[in-house]
Amino acid sequence: MKIAIDIRTAGGERTGKGWYTFHIVSNLLQIDTKNSYILYTNKGVAGFEQYKNAKMKIMDHPSAIWHMKVAKDVGSEGADIFFSPSSYITPALMPKTVKTILTVHDLVAFLFPNTHNKKATLIEKITLKRALKKSAHVVTVSQNTKKDLLKKFKYDSDKISIVPCAGSEEFKPLEKEKLGDFIEKTNLPPKFFLAVGTIEPRKNYPGLIKAFAELNKIYPDVHLIVVGQKGWGYEEFFNLIRKNYLNKKVHTLGYLSNESLMKLYSLSQALVFPSFYEGFGIPPLEAMRCGCPVIASDKSSVPEVVGDSAILINPENPKEITAAMVKILTDSNLRKGFSEKGLEQAKKFSWRTSAEKLLEILKTEQGQN
Repeated sequence: MKIAIDIRTAGGERTGKGWYTFHIVSNLLQIDTKNSYILYTNKGVAGFEQYKNAKMKIMDHPSAIWHMKVAKDVGSEGADIFFSPSSYITPALMPKTVKTILTVHDLVAFLFPNTHNKKATLIEKITLKRALKKSAHVVTVSQNTKKDLLKKFKYDSDKISIVPCAGSEEFKPLEKEKLGDFIEKTNLPPKFFLAVGTIEPRKNYPGLIKAFAELNKIYPDVHLIVVGQKGWGYEEFFNLIRKNYLNKKVHTLGYLSNESLMKLYSLSQALVFPSFYEGFGIPPLEAMRCGCPVIASDKSSVPEVVGDSAILINPENPKEITAAMVKILTDSNLRKGFSEKGLEQAKKFSWRTSAEKLLEILKTEQGQN
């Protein structure tokens, strides 16, 4: 079997879809040495060089032309299956001679368009329906996304499989006593909460700042560290920081390596993840793998991911977020309990297991020829 995959998002500074693509493809290539793979990208992606049954095909074209060229090339290569882990455009253009398997991460463009980038919303609304019609099988990353997909589109439930994300195995608890050099070098505050994710409306950072502003009135020595790139609509977040005179208490660090992020998880009082909507939500599992307690949204797929191993809050109510942070600060037994439960919850998710599920889907679809 010859399998073609779009791996563009696996390169550079990865966020959710990028980590999904990188880990799912890496693990797929580790467990499958029988089939051959063509990895399509617009620039080189490190991390796949060691796999002898995979060749990387770099096609340097502007975005719109890239998708058309790839769709044509996949047919010319004689690929049996095209797997698209992060985009709907190429699947929508794929010739009928090639079976397509599509990953749908979320339905934010359809359910909460005001919290999503306008250009991305328009593209997804134009291409997803067409891509679904052309797909032999659809993968979702959570039960909640499957439910959203069935609610929005008429699609056969039997043709949808759940292949979840996971926290990377490199995340693990670090002893705080051994992080002295890191703390000194980075000038970290003694006590801080952590937030991880792109600064954009659906992540609800303004709600977090409102909650933290109230917390700071009671606990002025506590800080907030935000790790994530500026997305779209980030201005309100920074305006609220200035408005509440929190410039010296809220620290935005941009994109960090997993090594640095792991150290922050290990030192943080808790990860606060108050998103309005998530297709999955990887940061809570990363935090849990490090023994970091989690305060998380009770919306969309997040409860499915964290189970009973996090403090769930209504993201639309900043007072609930504040109250959860106070609990973490004042109850060491509660904090320890969620740390221990989180370590067990994170073990339920594995990139290898997800890759094995995907491989079974690929084999089943090819066997239907």
